[in-house]
Amino acid sequence: MPILNRHSQEIPESDDVSDTLAERAPESGETTPEELELAGLIVSALNLEIGAAEINAVAPIYGEGLGLDSIDILELSLAISKAYGVQLRSDDENNSKIFSSLRSLSRHIQQHRTKSP
Repeated sequence: MPILNRHSQEIPESDDVSDTLAERAPESGETTPEELELAGLIVSALNLEIGAAEINAVAPIYGEGLGLDSIDILELSLAISKAYGVQLRSDDENNSKIFSSLRSLSRHIQQHRTKSP
């Protein structure tokens, strides 16, 4: 049975999370439920004074954009580890890509998560 998104577009059934997420999250489109959930974690973990829905999924989260600094990223990494079981290491050469946006971080988490929040 095909899966339909809220726009009644068929989403192919796939075991590959990244393929499914790519189908559901166009680069400049709306925020996915997974991204909104992660945005809520970011707001909560860092005590931000904005709502989760206000975080732009494609805007940078480090520096400009959301404005997080290196200490915020460390705190966020710990919260992500606790919530999703994903280990984010400070020496990972892909960190600039992983933390480039909410969308990028969410995709990384969905591909590597070991537990549900």
